[in-house]
Amino acid sequence: MATRISTFTFDGVEAREVDVQVQIVSGLPSFSIVGLGDKAVAESRERVRAAFAGIGLALPGRRIVVNLAPADQPKEGSHYDLPIALALMMAIGVLPEDA
Repeated sequence: MATRISTFTFDGVEAREVDVQVQIVSGLPSFSIVGLGDKAVAESRERVRAAFAGIGLALPGRRIVVNLAPADQPKEGSHYDLPIALALMMAIGVLPEDA
């Protein structure tokens, strides 16, 4: 089951909703972000990993997949870090899913 958080991105002057979906599945430990993100979005992996280490949380030793939907809408910037971190915290049980 995927954990979901809604956030927004801008397309010119219009705000568009983006769903951040985190799923933790069995498999080799990895952390991937999919959904047409730019370089800054891809680097969110390392910023989130560092933030977790900074507060003493360990990422699970499983496969973590972050999907930014809709997949056909380009995503850019580092403002996805917080919703990714929050969804991941909910997925591992640190935060309640209704937070």
